[in-house]
Amino acid sequence: MPDLTRTAKLALRDQLLAARRRIPVLELGEGARATAAHLLATEEVRRAATVAAYVSVSHEPGTGPLLEALAAAGTRVLLPVVLPGMDLDWAAYAGPEDLRAARGLLEPAGARLGVDAVAGADVVLVPGLAVGADGTRLGRGAGCYDRALERVPHGTFTCVVLHRGELLDAVPAEAHDRPVRAAVTPDGVVRLAAGS
Repeated sequence: MPDLTRTAKLALRDQLLAARRRIPVLELGEGARATAAHLLATEEVRRAATVAAYVSVSHEPGTGPLLEALAAAGTRVLLPVVLPGMDLDWAAYAGPEDLRAARGLLEPAGARLGVDAVAGADVVLVPGLAVGADGTRLGRGAGCYDRALERVPHGTFTCVVLHRGELLDAVPAEAHDRPVRAAVTPDGVVRLAAGS
């Protein structure tokens, strides 16, 4: 018998990825700047000494303006490095010139801090394709961020970065899926049920 949840996730991923490919480049840039402004205005990000984030690629919601603003403010930024087993190691962000291409992503070239480094972040920003009102995040299916979120202490501000239209009433969920406390789009930050 087919796994209906997994099939539903695949179908929703296909739909969301197709919609992302139709977003004009100008809109991507404007969205990245608006998203950064909303995150930088949150108390959690303003007070954070360390933020775990990621470098957006292709039609993902842009993180470049946010990374630059955090670095300029003196915030320590950790970026993921994908390990062969699809877990995430972390390294400090040292600017765009320090990034290197790996597996279709951009990763920091600096010293690795270990898979548990994410546990020391005050804020954890994660990629996703959609999120439900209960905080269930739909990722790309490799489980990298579910593993990372397992290491994040309860109560840490975890937020998925999305485009408009990717906040849904519900997304298909499996037992290994880890919820997030908030979502940010170019329209603002939304607190989710997982944060209550």
